[in-house]
Amino acid sequence: MASCSGVLSEEQFQCSICREVFSSPVSTPCGHSFCKACINGHWASRDVCQCPKCKRIFLVRPGLCENTFAREMAEKLKRLKLGRSEPHPAGHEEVGRGTPGVVACDVCNGRKGKAVRSCLVCLTSYCQEHLKSHSTRFTKHKLIQPVSNLQDHICKKHDRPLELFCRSDQTCVCVLCNDTDHQSHDTVPAERAWAEQKTQLKKTEADVQQMVQERQRKVEEIRQCVELSRSSTQREIEDSVQVFSALMRSIERRQAELTESFPSLCTPPHTKDWSDVGVHTDVCVGTVRRAVTQLEDSLMEQVDKLTDKVAVILDAATAHPWLALSGDRMSVQDGDMEQDVPDGQQRFDTAPCVLGSEGFTTGRRYWEVQVGDKTAWDVGVASQSINRKGVVTLTPDNGYWALCLRKGNEYRACSDPSIFLPLREKPRTVGVYVDYELGQVSFYNVETRSHIYSFTGYTFTEKLYPYLCPDVKDHGSNAAPMVIVSPVNHMGGGACL
Repeated sequence: MASCSGVLSEEQFQCSICREVFSSPVSTPCGHSFCKACINGHWASRDVCQCPKCKRIFLVRPGLCENTFAREMAEKLKRLKLGRSEPHPAGHEEVGRGTPGVVACDVCNGRKGKAVRSCLVCLTSYCQEHLKSHSTRFTKHKLIQPVSNLQDHICKKHDRPLELFCRSDQTCVCVLCNDTDHQSHDTVPAERAWAEQKTQLKKTEADVQQMVQERQRKVEEIRQCVELSRSSTQREIEDSVQVFSALMRSIERRQAELTESFPSLCTPPHTKDWSDVGVHTDVCVGTVRRAVTQLEDSLMEQVDKLTDKVAVILDAATAHPWLALSGDRMSVQDGDMEQDVPDGQQRFDTAPCVLGSEGFTTGRRYWEVQVGDKTAWDVGVASQSINRKGVVTLTPDNGYWALCLRKGNEYRACSDPSIFLPLREKPRTVGVYVDYELGQVSFYNVETRSHIYSFTGYTFTEKLYPYLCPDVKDHGSNAAPMVIVSPVNHMGGGACL
């Protein structure tokens, strides 16, 4: 190799552009050799492709052929140079093969130095030492932070560096793309777009980090709540055990007193075997307490309704002439003949209806009406200003809140439109409950103690009267009267309506 170096000088295998030993040498059609990166960078920075040595001009950018001989000789010269152990320049940082996240210099021979910049024109990465010589010769070349995939930074259509970023299409473009396909788009320098994206990414990262911390705090709060709930539940169970234990002791004490007073109670009656009955331990004691409280409130509400029970007395002055009222005016039915009564403003002249004698503008009222086996009837309340002449239309807008039966089995809530009520059991006695302040009218099946329907959410502004319609006899199938149930039978007294 020494003889080889003596015959072949280093100058014979130097690139005339970079003045260094060939790196990936290629030959032009005119026969001259250059570093591949150097000749590509040289032509990319000029409008005309011309050989740097013989000045031959190529109308079309020619293809380059790899110069195998020059490459082999250049490698031999580099190995000889390395054998002389020339020291690396100051600041030279070597890079091991496959070092993650680090780009190696493409010009360094042997052990590669760490690249500090990449040239988009030469498509080559340079260490600090080789960057000096490159920057001296090519002052207008585009340098970027070192990257390993330089081909991805070159426009595949125009073979130009991707120096711009199109915000409209969110992609990198070259200057020729900007003048053609992206002429009217919003484009900015790639470095500026990168800085903006980096700032936005940092902000997003901070927001995500804050969100993660908030979620962690929330998880910790939930964990503490679970622990607190566990301890609270355990305390409630212990308190409940004490309550039931005291209750059992009280029952046993009362039982002993009764047994002492009544010896016949010593023989207990037959009781059901509850040994197989289980209790769900996951039921919260607080939930049971709330359920019992709600049941108690519901019972008290029903008691309140019963305490407002009134006796309804029918007003003969409002009854249709064909209706027959009983002597106590607590029942009504279709009569056999038209009554000779004055046709006052209060009287119904077309619909077979009648109102209660007393209205009310406050409080709560409850009364019951026996309808028996009738096949048609109406029951409810009516406001004072209803139209009593001509055809009566039962809707809340017309001042009626009523329940009706037609054809023996069609129960409907009289609204607009009417609401069909598929009742499983035929009510023989209908309870009517009115809460004036709450704006509610409810109907109940008294025998089965079940709710039928409620009008809710209304605002009453007039006096309300009990309303009944026994309908026509229908050849005797609907001849039975409608009877007001006296509250004396249940409560021992009551107000009159």
